[in-house]
Amino acid sequence: MTTNNLVLTVSCKSTRGIVASISGYLAEKGCNITDSSQFDDLETGRFFMRVGFRSETEVDESEIRDGFAEVAKRFSMDYALNRGDRRTKVLIMVSRFGHCLNDLLYRWKIGALPIDIVGVVSNHFDYQKLIVNHDIPFHRIQVTKENKPQAEAKLMEVVEQSGAELIVLARYMQVLSDAVCKKMPGRIVNIHHSFLPSFKGANPYKQAFERGVKLIGATAHYVTEDLDEGPIIEQDVARITHAQSAEDYVSIGRDVESQVLARAVHAHIHNRVFMNGNKTIVFPASPGSYASERMG
Repeated sequence: MTTNNLVLTVSCKSTRGIVASISGYLAEKGCNITDSSQFDDLETGRFFMRVGFRSETEVDESEIRDGFAEVAKRFSMDYALNRGDRRTKVLIMVSRFGHCLNDLLYRWKIGALPIDIVGVVSNHFDYQKLIVNHDIPFHRIQVTKENKPQAEAKLMEVVEQSGAELIVLARYMQVLSDAVCKKMPGRIVNIHHSFLPSFKGANPYKQAFERGVKLIGATAHYVTEDLDEGPIIEQDVARITHAQSAEDYVSIGRDVESQVLARAVHAHIHNRVFMNGNKTIVFPASPGSYASERMG
């Protein structure tokens, strides 16, 4: 298979000559770099780079991949080479709040999120008809205290059979076990509300309204064993005034959650997110590549 648009992602210990070696190698293979982002973390001593490129000759993708292994070995790189048009297989999980699910389905349908939705898992039947009408497999997996190990075993069967590469928790209200988190590190994205100040427990928007909060927002992050404390991918806030009701808080919060989750998924599927300890490096879409990474 000859190459067209490819994306190379690299992380390694920061040292001299990394950029020169990568660009020099691609030039030798007849490739032209179309966009490039890099970051040198002075605190951790790690270097991160994302390079988009295309071939100007009839070079085989496997030849580029095999040859780059020598460059990677020289710098002890963690790296990946993906086709720019590759569609990530995504499994969505949802409970009874459907705003994030509906937003993802719409963006997928119009092509703003170039993914393959291989299934939707829910612990309820609320969205079964919606999902089936989109010709997407629907899996109802009931979760209780008593059957949680069996339910998660069934979930992992769905993941394996569907080939899902990313799980998106679109307001899925069950906590995933440590075992599931460890099986898919950096491949489960969650969304939750975030406030200044923070409110936990039941009816967080009502609590925020009663305290007169002026900012509400949402946080999308990778799921880890620590509940809602995984590396953050995307965040946003919306301003609130005294004239708005508790219902307005909920409505505005849903909009922010939907947008933040979609942007996080968008960044992940385009290989723009790098794990950096408890944090992430998220490279923005460059102007030259935004047309192919469009968001609705």
